[in-house]
Amino acid sequence: MPRVFVAGKLHDAGFEVLRLAPDITVDYVETIDEHSMQPFLGDANAILLRTQPFSASSIAKCRRLRMVSRHGVGYDSVDVDALNDRQVPLAIVGDVNAQTVAEHAMLLLMSASRRLLQYDAATRPGGDWSFRNSLASREISGKSLLIIGLGRIGRNLARMAAGFDISVSAYDPFMKASPPDGVTMVDDLHTALSNADLISLHVPKTNAPLIGAPEIAVMKPTAVIVNTARGGTIDEAALAIALKAGRIFGAGLDVFDDEPLTIANRLTASDHAILTPHSASMTAECAERMAIAAAQNIVDFFAGRLDRTLVVNAENTELSY
Repeated sequence: MPRVFVAGKLHDAGFEVLRLAPDITVDYVETIDEHSMQPFLGDANAILLRTQPFSASSIAKCRRLRMVSRHGVGYDSVDVDALNDRQVPLAIVGDVNAQTVAEHAMLLLMSASRRLLQYDAATRPGGDWSFRNSLASREISGKSLLIIGLGRIGRNLARMAAGFDISVSAYDPFMKASPPDGVTMVDDLHTALSNADLISLHVPKTNAPLIGAPEIAVMKPTAVIVNTARGGTIDEAALAIALKAGRIFGAGLDVFDDEPLTIANRLTASDHAILTPHSASMTAECAERMAIAAAQNIVDFFAGRLDRTLVVNAENTELSY
């Protein structure tokens, strides 16, 4: 009988998938941190993982582990090499959150461009109603958008941007498929950054920020940049300095190098930055879809039918059901 450990809060629809599967026992802890997982690791045959780290030291304690299912598509907090060493597949949920995250990216682009925080503050009691005459807000229609990383989310964003009469270019040196109609691929990131009015990141985390001080320096002073991908892809300190100095117009971030934020993060002091708590995919509808998909991956694994395209380390892992 497979024993499944659900590590972090899960929509009821995901529990229902596990409940209806034959011969599955579920352990559950709602807290999302690596420490709270420890008592359950030794007995788990499968783990449904939220956003907490899953390190090599924790993986070493999983004596009976046969698969891991991520409640999402990112996995930079998981030690994939350690799973590979154990021949344990790591599955993701595919494109069930692509539309939702793309919506959030568009929301941040619009909110930062229209100075939403400042207009909101001006409207409330004690605010400055005359701020309406400041002309601080900027339109997005007719502007140019650079999408960095043209995967599922980036393609959805490109489609949305077209509805605002935005010209779309994309930088993605790893893309193998043809770009969607209306999207122009670019090869030089710095040149593309210098030409873009709007910039949106949709790439995995790397060892160093993709957008650091040199990249920010070439952006237009009217540029808006948003990140709904992974914390650490933008140098947050350099971004805060640029915003304060007025070297770029605005920013919107849903993901951060260290989460949750503290006052040490200088972006928290900027009213030119729209900040959200890693919540781009956390709508009621998407949370349900992700829970179902993550739970179904576990059920499918033990039934011998897990979709291999959803296994991120499939090249190095034998799927032994």
